[in-house]
Amino acid sequence: MSDRPSPEQPGGRPSISDEELEAFLREAAQGGAAGAPKEPSARARMVTRRLREEPAPPSGWRTGPPLHERERRGRRKRRLGAVIGVALTAGLAVVAIRPSLLLDRLPGGDDEPSAASSAPAAPGGGAEGGPTPDAPFRGSPARSWAEGADAIEVPAAKAVGGLSAEQVELALRRTKEFLVASNLDPEVRRGGQPDEALALLDPKQPDMLPDARRSLRSPDREHDPVTLFTRFDPDEARPVGDVVKVRGEMTYEAGKPGQVRVRADYTFVYPMARAGDGAEGITRTIVRRELTMLLSDPSRWAATPGRLQVERYDAAFFNVSCENDGGYLHPSFPTAAPTGTAPTGEARDPYDLETPLKGVIEGGGCGTASRT
Repeated sequence: MSDRPSPEQPGGRPSISDEELEAFLREAAQGGAAGAPKEPSARARMVTRRLREEPAPPSGWRTGPPLHERERRGRRKRRLGAVIGVALTAGLAVVAIRPSLLLDRLPGGDDEPSAASSAPAAPGGGAEGGPTPDAPFRGSPARSWAEGADAIEVPAAKAVGGLSAEQVELALRRTKEFLVASNLDPEVRRGGQPDEALALLDPKQPDMLPDARRSLRSPDREHDPVTLFTRFDPDEARPVGDVVKVRGEMTYEAGKPGQVRVRADYTFVYPMARAGDGAEGITRTIVRRELTMLLSDPSRWAATPGRLQVERYDAAFFNVSCENDGGYLHPSFPTAAPTGTAPTGEARDPYDLETPLKGVIEGGGCGTASRT
């Protein structure tokens, strides 16, 4: 008896054996009344095949392990950290001329990114298309992210470093307030002064506040406010809608006795349009920031009660001009020809949330973004 598997049956079992078929044909030839072995319907075969071939649901994005568990490689950079600007271009010359041809949607759909989503996007229109005034996150993995201040979740506080749970909770809350005031405040994003953010910083920390205020007053290459604050030139760009998508994490650990150290690693996605334009030319600028903040016990340290001291800050910008002059970020728009210095650095995926920011910014310079 043959037992060849049928490709239309689950588990590789035949729908009708050779022996049954032979008996049926013999009885039919003799005029027998035996019923024919019933073959599954076409619909049943289709459903069976679909269920067998359907892949498992794709895994969602991960933000990686807590920052205090990541290996700290290489020598420590200076307190102000490093900043890298990443302009939107691609390996194809046609995309450099018309950035709108860059396909920035995920291979498996943007609501639930797949493991392959870190691959660079390919040129082409795609069925989904790019951002519009009514759907500024269309084609972006950030479409499914939480938005605004609610996306910055504060972990449960416990006593560490000789500080009470209440003091640790204050440090976490103040860090969130700083992130919101420096990256989500509508007036700051439109080029205004980050007064609320500055008010959270400790005036007793040497140089920090004077340097920040100097960068806002007279920005230059060595004093650039965008290293701490997300600001766009209102004469050049305007936000599309009020929503900013956010994803990241906040952790904490004991610092020196009488201190708690808070680490925050967050990515912000801003839909922007050229100032004065209508519905044309919408783009997205992505900013990733990593902050390390300290809250110190004033009875042990030279510190102002309830104010934060900045231990370190780093940032990476994607889909902006290589020249962030004037104290603003300058988005790259699909309706404008590339200007300024051409990017020369390594291509990066701005939605790669697993690579520590240190690994992204090492070497500095201006690179390319694989998608927006």
